[in-house]
Amino acid sequence: MKIPTCKVLLLLTVILTACDVSQLNNPYTGDEGKRSILYQSFSERPKHFDPAVAYSENEYAFIAQIYEPPFQYHYLKRPYQLTPLAATKMPEIIYLNKQGEKLGEEAKDSDIVYTDYVIDIQPGIQYQPHPALAKNSQGEYLYHHLTQAQIRPLKTLNDLKSTGSRELTAEDYVHQIKRLAHPKMQSPIAEVMKNYIVGFEEFSKQVADKQKHEIKNIPMSGVEAINRYQYRIRIKGKYPQFIYWLAMTFFSPMPWEADVFYDQAGMSDKNITLDWFPIGTGPYLLAENNPNRRMILLKNPLFHLERYPSEGEPEDKQNGLLTDAGKQLPFIDKVVFMLEKETIPYWTKFLQGYYDASGIASDSFDQAIQFTGSGGVALTDSMKKRGIQLQTQVETSIFYMGFNMLDPTVGGNSERGRKLRQAIAIAVDYEEYISIFRNGRGVAAQGVIPPGIYGYAEGKDGINPYSYDWINDKARRKKIEAARQLMAEAGYPYGIDPKTKEALILYFDTTSVSIDDRPTMNWYRKQFEKLGIKLVIRATDYNRFQEKMRAGNEQIFVWGWNVDYPDPENLFFLLYGANSKVKHGGENAVNYENPEFDRLFEQMRNMDDGEQRYQIIQQLQEIARHDAPWIFGFNPKNFSLFHSWYSNLKPNLMANNRLKYTRIDTSARTEKRLAWNYPIFWPLALAALLFVLMLIPAIRAYRRRARETLQ
Repeated sequence: MKIPTCKVLLLLTVILTACDVSQLNNPYTGDEGKRSILYQSFSERPKHFDPAVAYSENEYAFIAQIYEPPFQYHYLKRPYQLTPLAATKMPEIIYLNKQGEKLGEEAKDSDIVYTDYVIDIQPGIQYQPHPALAKNSQGEYLYHHLTQAQIRPLKTLNDLKSTGSRELTAEDYVHQIKRLAHPKMQSPIAEVMKNYIVGFEEFSKQVADKQKHEIKNIPMSGVEAINRYQYRIRIKGKYPQFIYWLAMTFFSPMPWEADVFYDQAGMSDKNITLDWFPIGTGPYLLAENNPNRRMILLKNPLFHLERYPSEGEPEDKQNGLLTDAGKQLPFIDKVVFMLEKETIPYWTKFLQGYYDASGIASDSFDQAIQFTGSGGVALTDSMKKRGIQLQTQVETSIFYMGFNMLDPTVGGNSERGRKLRQAIAIAVDYEEYISIFRNGRGVAAQGVIPPGIYGYAEGKDGINPYSYDWINDKARRKKIEAARQLMAEAGYPYGIDPKTKEALILYFDTTSVSIDDRPTMNWYRKQFEKLGIKLVIRATDYNRFQEKMRAGNEQIFVWGWNVDYPDPENLFFLLYGANSKVKHGGENAVNYENPEFDRLFEQMRNMDDGEQRYQIIQQLQEIARHDAPWIFGFNPKNFSLFHSWYSNLKPNLMANNRLKYTRIDTSARTEKRLAWNYPIFWPLALAALLFVLMLIPAIRAYRRRARETLQ
C-alpha cells in the first residue's frame, strides 16, 4: 500500500510529539526523583567503616550517619557546644587524688591525679537490623558459628537473609574503647589515648595475641560498665578536652557480637568486614556498598527518638532554621551517593538538578561566583535565576609553610635564623596565592588559631605584627623592603650567602611531582626570588617525604592541619616541644622547641575557658609569631552551593552527622527538574524533515523506473 509523502511527515510528527517528555536524561529510575531522597556524590572509595580505624573526611561522610558516640555538637549554636546524643545528659566529672579520693571542683590541678567521666546512656536505643545479631527461636545466634561450606558461597552481607537487633548497653561503649587499644586494630588515636585513659597501654600489651572477639571479658582498669546504662572512663590528671574526643566516632558503641561475627575465618576473604558493612544505632544504615558505582544509606527503621533543635542563635528563626523545631529526625528517607570522578559531568548534573548540593571546582568557579566591588563574593546571575543558595565558611584548618628548626640555616633560636624566617614570611604573599590558586577561597592566616576556635582574636589585636601592619582598619602585608632589611640584619644582604658569596640556596621539600603542580612550584620560587634567594624544589613521593620528615632531613615544606575539636590545645600542640617529630615521633613537624612556649602550653592546655586562659593563648600566639617556625599560610574558605529545595542549611565545621537535619522539598525539585530538562524536539524533527525531503526525489525516481520496467 502506498503512503503519500504528506502522511509520512504527519506520522513522523505524531511519533515525535507523542514521546514521554519527562526528563529523558534523568539518571534515576522510576519515581525515585519524587521521593524523599538526597542525591550526593563521592570521588573515591572510603577505606574504613570501622569507627576504631576510620579517620578521613570521606569516611566520616558515611560513618557519622551510622554510629552514635555519647555526645555531639549542637547543630545551630555557636560557639560550638556539645550536647547529649546517645547519652541522657552531659557527663558527671569527678576529680580524684592519688588515693582515689574525691576532690572538690575547686581542687588545684596539681592535686588532681585522676578524672572520672561518668556517662549515662538512654535506655531503649536499638541497633540497626544486622545478621550479627540474628537469633533462632532458641535464642542462639544464627551466624556466629558458620562453617567454611556456609561462608564459601557468600558474596555480600545481604546473602545472609536473617537479621536481628538488640538494645544498646553501656558495655558496648566499654567494648569499643578496648578495641581502640587492641594492637591489631592499629587505631590512629591509640598512641594519644595511652597518655590519658588509665590502663589503656597495659591492656594493649595484655591482649596483643588475642583476637578482637576475645577481649570482651578482659577488663581495662580505667573503663568499666557501672550498670546496664552507665559507664565510667578514668583518665590521668585533668584534661578538659577529653570530652571532645567523646563526640568523635572513635568512641561510638560496638556490640561484641559484631567482632565474633566478622572474626570468623573466611569472612575477610569475602570482604565481609566492618570496613565494608558497619553496624550502628544512628539514623541511617548502609544498604548498598558498591564503591565502583554508588553507595546508599537508608533510614534506620529502629532509630530512636531524636528531635530537631528547638533553639539556636538569634538569627536562626529569621533564617528559617527553626521551622522544624521539635520534629522527629531524620527527614530524609534515603541518601544516594553516586561515583563521580570527573568534575565537569558532576557540575552539569548539579545544574540539571540531579545533585542537590555541590562544591565548586576551579574550572566552574567563574560560572558560579563573581566578586563584588568591596572584595566580597556573590552568585552570578545565572545561579541566582535557578534559586541556588551559596554558603561560605572559613574552615577550622590551617595550611602553613614550615621551617625545620633543626636545620642550621633556617632553624635554630638565633637572631640570624629568626630574622631570615621573618623575612621569608613577609615575602611569601599568601594573599596572592589565594587569589591565583584558590579563586579567593581562603584568608591569610595571622597566627596558629583559625577563626571559630576559642582564643582567636579579631581586628588589630589579632594580626601578626611581624608580617602585617594595621592600616585603615585592615591588615596589610608589610612591604618587601621590610623583608629585605631583615635579610640584611640576618647577614644575607640582597640574598647573598656570605659563605659562598652567591645567592643563598634553600630547599623546598614537597610531594608535588606532577606537571599540574609546576605553576605552584614556580610561584614559590618567585616569592623567594624577591629576596634574592634561590629556591630548589626537591620533589618526591609521599612515603619518601614522610621518611625525610621523621628523620629531620627536610628544610622547608608545606603542611596542613584540620582541627579535631574546637579547642586551641589541638593547634598549639603542633608546636609543643614534647611532640617533636624527630625526637618523639609527634605532630610537631617543624621540631620547634621553646621552653617558655612549652611552659605556657602546659599551663593553658588543661585550663577551663576564661580570661586567664585567653591571655595565655595570646602569649602563645606572640611567641609563635616572633619565632616564626611557621609561615602561617592560610585558612581555607569553603564555598558550597545548594539548590532552593534544600533547607535547614547552616555551616557546622565540627559536626559530621548533619544529614539527619536536612530536608528536601521534593515537589519543588521535581518541578525544577522538569523545567530545566524539558526535551527540545524541534532540531530532531527538522533533521527528520530534511531527511524525508532528500528521500522524495529518490522515491519518485524509483517509482518511475518501476513503472517503466512493468511496461
